[in-house]
Amino acid sequence: MRAVGLIVEYNPFHNGHLYHLEQSVRLTEADAVVAVMSGHFLQRGEPALLDKWARTEAALRGGCDLVIELPAAYATQAADWFAYGAVSLLEATGVVDAFCFGTESGEIGLLREAARAIASEPAGFRQLLRERLQAGVNYPAAHSAALAQYLTESGYPEASQFPFAQPNHTLGLHYLIALERINGSMTPLTIRREKSGYNETTASDSHIASATAIRRMLLETGRPAEAKAYVPISTYQVLEREYEAGRAPVSWDNLFPQLLYAIGMRTAEQLADFREIAEGLENRIVQTLPKLETASFEQLIDALKTKRYTRTKLQRALLSVLLGHAKADMTADKLRSGVEYIRVLGFTDKGQTLLRQMRSTARLPVLLSAARPPGRYRYLELDTQATIAYRLGLPGPVKSGELYRDFKEKPVIVQHKSARHQ
Repeated sequence: MRAVGLIVEYNPFHNGHLYHLEQSVRLTEADAVVAVMSGHFLQRGEPALLDKWARTEAALRGGCDLVIELPAAYATQAADWFAYGAVSLLEATGVVDAFCFGTESGEIGLLREAARAIASEPAGFRQLLRERLQAGVNYPAAHSAALAQYLTESGYPEASQFPFAQPNHTLGLHYLIALERINGSMTPLTIRREKSGYNETTASDSHIASATAIRRMLLETGRPAEAKAYVPISTYQVLEREYEAGRAPVSWDNLFPQLLYAIGMRTAEQLADFREIAEGLENRIVQTLPKLETASFEQLIDALKTKRYTRTKLQRALLSVLLGHAKADMTADKLRSGVEYIRVLGFTDKGQTLLRQMRSTARLPVLLSAARPPGRYRYLELDTQATIAYRLGLPGPVKSGELYRDFKEKPVIVQHKSARHQ
C-alpha cells in the first residue's frame, strides 16, 4: 500500500485542506494518507479551536487514513523544530513513501537546492544571519534575507528574487532541511496553494478561505454556520456538535486567567527558564502586566510587541510559560534526538492496515494511548499536561476524567468512506 504523508494542524479542516489532500493523492497515486497533526496547541503559539480528537475525526472523515500526533514540544516551536519533529515522525512510520506540502509557488527545485546548501549550517550562511539579527531584524526575515544572499553568492542568481519569506515557502524549506538532516528516504513534493493566502483574515472566494479567516468568523460570531460554505459537511457536523457541547471554540481568551496565574506566581528570573523567554523579555512581561488598564491577552500582546518580538514569537513564549515548557527540556540536543514514540490519534480501515504494517516497519514504539507506555517519555508527559491546560480553558464544571482524557481516550475510528472517495 502506497502512502502519502501530510503535515497538518487542521484548525479547522476546510475546503482548501481537502483540495490539498486530494491533489496529494492524485500526484503520488497513493492508496492511503498519513497525517502528522499538532495536538491542542499550535505552531503560532495558539490553542486549537477544537480539541485534538475532534480535529482527528474531521481529518479522518475528510480523507486521512491515519492521524498521529506531533508532540507539543515540536508543535509549538518555530518552523525549524516544528518541521524536524513532523518529518522525523513521518519517516519513523516506515510506511510513508512521499510527503506533500503546499507552497505559494508550487515549485520545489530551488527550495531543495537551498535545503541541501544550508542543512549543515555553513559558516558563511551563519555569518550572514548573525549580521541581520544584530541589526535588529526579526528571525524569520533575517533568515530569508541571509538565505537569498548566500544562495545568490553560491551560484543561484534566481534566489535573489525568490520569495523565501512567504509562510509556506518558509515551512516547506524547513521540511526539506529536516529531510536532509535525518537522511530520510521519503520523496518530497509540493502543490501550489490556491485562492487564499496563509494569513488572509477575510474570505476572498465563495468556497475557499484560509484557516485564519475561518477561525475569525467562528470566534467573532460564535456560530458554526458562518463557516459552512468553507468547510466539508463532515467538518461542519463536528463543529456544530462541539459548539453545542460547550467544547468549542477555544482561544487565548479562554486560557488567559491560567496564563496570568502562571506568570504571577513566578519571578522574572524564574520566567527566564522557559523556552523562548530571552533577551530581557522576562523583565518586560513582569513590568508590563501591572500597567495594563484592562487585563486581556490582546492588550498584553500589544504592549509587549517590538520590532524583534513579533506576535507569533510572543505567543510561543507565553505559551511556554502556560504549559511549563522549560528550556532544559528542549535543548537542541534533546530536540535533535527526535520523538521517542508514535502516538496514534485515529485511523480508518486503511489506517488499520497501515498500523499492522507498522509492526514490522516502524522505528519507534506505536502508542494507542498515553496509558502505561513502555518507558518514561518526557514529551508524552508534556502532552498530557497540555490536555489539562486546554480543558481548564473550557466553560462549565470540570470532571477529572476530562483532565486526564489522554490516559483513557481510545483512537478515533472512522469506517465509512471519506470525502475523497465519494
